[in-house]
Amino acid sequence: MERRSKERVMRIAPPDVYRHREGSARAGDRTPDMMGGMQDVPISDDMIRLGQFLKLANLIDSGSDARVLLEDGSVRVNGESERRRGRQLHRGDVVTVQDHQVRVA
Repeated sequence: MERRSKERVMRIAPPDVYRHREGSARAGDRTPDMMGGMQDVPISDDMIRLGQFLKLANLIDSGSDARVLLEDGSVRVNGESERRRGRQLHRGDVVTVQDHQVRVA
């Protein structure tokens, strides 16, 4: 099985902040907000797993890509390094991948 490099895995949106359109909770329905800052990504339940959230926030293409980032220690949750794809996230948690910050909303 070919192992993906971190460079290939990182499909992060440009450093602009993305804000959801009114009433939308889908990751693909974001419009760029050129003011900069942290990206808020709404979830529909009380909790979401880290691997699912990375995909929802468009930080990775697939769940298997999460493994590569987590093994490298490239993912931080609330400022602490995280290696568990199944880590539960709740509203207000901040996920950092390299220099991109995304908040669970």
